[in-house]
Amino acid sequence: MKMILSTIVGTLLLAGAATASEKCRVPMTDWQPREALQTKLEGEGWKVRSIRSEDGCYEAYALNAKGEKVEAYFDPKTFVAVDMKSED
Repeated sequence: MKMILSTIVGTLLLAGAATASEKCRVPMTDWQPREALQTKLEGEGWKVRSIRSEDGCYEAYALNAKGEKVEAYFDPKTFVAVDMKSED
């Protein structure tokens, strides 16, 4: 029973890791500069604290146009938001 449970838990953990790393599947040669993402977000009323690379995406910590603290993930080629979490 423990063996089956361990196998199930391990499979779920691996599936979660695979999903997280597949948010953005863009070759580095196709990435736009992070400064361009910052300019885009600031043009939409965001106050950007930082932008870094995470799971193949750009991860932005910012206040959105509504003033909410967010952690947002963007496709590095198109700047389309692929995930967003509120930090409240």
